[in-house]
Amino acid sequence: MGRRWMKNATAGGLDVALVMLSLAAGLASYRVDARILDPIGPVHPLAEPDLLEQIQQRLGEKARTGELAALQQRSTQASLAAVRSPSPVPGLVTDSVARTSYVDPSYVLDRDIVDAAGHTLFNRGTRVNPLDVLPMPARLLFFDARDARQVKVASTLLARSNGPVKPVLVGGSPLELGRQWLRPVFFDQTGILAKKLHIVQVPAMVSQDGRRLRVDAYGVQP
Repeated sequence: MGRRWMKNATAGGLDVALVMLSLAAGLASYRVDARILDPIGPVHPLAEPDLLEQIQQRLGEKARTGELAALQQRSTQASLAAVRSPSPVPGLVTDSVARTSYVDPSYVLDRDIVDAAGHTLFNRGTRVNPLDVLPMPARLLFFDARDARQVKVASTLLARSNGPVKPVLVGGSPLELGRQWLRPVFFDQTGILAKKLHIVQVPAMVSQDGRRLRVDAYGVQP
């Protein structure tokens, strides 16, 4: 996330600067002469109907027939269903054997990072580890709430934990489990975190181990 933020911020500043330079060059090189020109041929009114009027007319018809209200209701129900039970993260497995792996979050900058004054903060090619700047504030516990065995393991781990832990679902309803546990429960939408952390087995706890991230996948008995 740190890399994407720095990259987007730098790219955004560069884009704005290029646009301003282009506009300045254009204003310096060209003189705009605004005049009202007489028509050089016959002028006819537009024969095609106004698109906005057509849209408003269609919406008015759907509102009168009740179709618009039905569409809005279906859209609302679909949105609520997606929040209550998001699509599960594919490709994850459970196993009776526990495993531990490590992830190096370091990355190499593909461009110079500068501040607002144009001073270089980090040179292109610099290897950066986000954990050197911001330690991991809480451990992350990934599990599938559709599996009662994983929910039991996760509940036990949370009860025994001495530090802050954020439960992150890869399947099931975070709202329902949050009401049961009386605590916030998160969901790994589209599996972004699982992919970045190379998680293939759940339940799994992600914690900081020095300058690395440690991924402990727990065994679940059949």
